[in-house]
Amino acid sequence: MTYKLLFLDIDGTILKPDHTYTETTKQAITMAKEKGVDVFLATGRPLHEISDLAEELDIHSFIAYNGSFATYRNDTIVNEPIPKNSMERFITIAEEHNHELIMYTREKNYCTNMERPLVQKFTDLFGLKTNAAFTPAIMDEILGATALNVASDQVPLYETEANFQLSPVHVNGAENSYDILRTNVNKGYSVEKILDLLGVTPEEAIAFGDGMNDKEMLQTVGEGFAMGNAHDDLFQYAKHRTATVDEDGITQGLKKLGVI
Repeated sequence: MTYKLLFLDIDGTILKPDHTYTETTKQAITMAKEKGVDVFLATGRPLHEISDLAEELDIHSFIAYNGSFATYRNDTIVNEPIPKNSMERFITIAEEHNHELIMYTREKNYCTNMERPLVQKFTDLFGLKTNAAFTPAIMDEILGATALNVASDQVPLYETEANFQLSPVHVNGAENSYDILRTNVNKGYSVEKILDLLGVTPEEAIAFGDGMNDKEMLQTVGEGFAMGNAHDDLFQYAKHRTATVDEDGITQGLKKLGVI
């Protein structure tokens, strides 16, 4: 099989818990590109926060904001902000239950309360640099959001609309944090759009991920890999289980397929 596309999650897949990546992982990505494979970063992070990593790995195509925005080289493929009325409802829920929201636009990360230690801890944990206090003026520009300080029994508060679900942030130190996802706009949705645009079949595409926000992506491609450190519930949605991020799981998976 000749593979044409490779989609890589960032946290827990490329990046280890200390936010570094192994030289072996970088070499594997380079080797895949040399074989003619187009590589995408596919992340819940906002696009403006991954430019340094993209430059280091020489990657120029992206799925960001958990699939709400996607580009192929310099062309925008997906741009699907969260509906304004839904975001207004989520902000009200957060205010009523002592939660905080971090909302991501193309330009900045907007926090409902930048002074709370849990917000500062989260932005430090992910190295989020472009942060600002929330203003209603950006309500129709929000591409993604994360809810903080949410107990497990409070998750259904955000899921009263059938199109929305909360996905736990699968990073040590981010407990009780959940990405707000849409069932019809996610990483898998963006993968489908990209496959269609480029005329690539699912069987010619590979993806690696570790969190529940990667579920649809792993199901959409022909060769979906769950990292060895993945969320326990993710393995059932992946065709393959590879090694952990610390054990160069991307490299191991690409070798298994004969890509490198």
